[in-house]
Amino acid sequence: MGKWLKTCIVEDIPRLGARVVRHGDEDIALFRTAQDKVFALRDKCPHKGGQLSQGIVFDEKVSCPMHGWQLYLESGEAVAPDEGCARRFPVKVEGGMVFLQVESI
Repeated sequence: MGKWLKTCIVEDIPRLGARVVRHGDEDIALFRTAQDKVFALRDKCPHKGGQLSQGIVFDEKVSCPMHGWQLYLESGEAVAPDEGCARRFPVKVEGGMVFLQVESI
């Protein structure tokens, strides 16, 4: 099991937007929905590698800015008929602070 890293406060992530945090050599996108739910995915679309953090967040999905692929924020899975998955990271919010679970380096 990984460790929990304190990353930012919820308000640092734009509503219906994203904020990128770097862990090791990996960029991780933190997404915030209209209902203030927070999710974390690797900031790379499984299709062509587009930055998911630059995509449009709606409901509990993100649309890749390169080719419009949609991914579920909860799982990182592509919405059918597309296939693929962006790595998902566990995230929790405590007292307005966002924590990201990552593997130890």
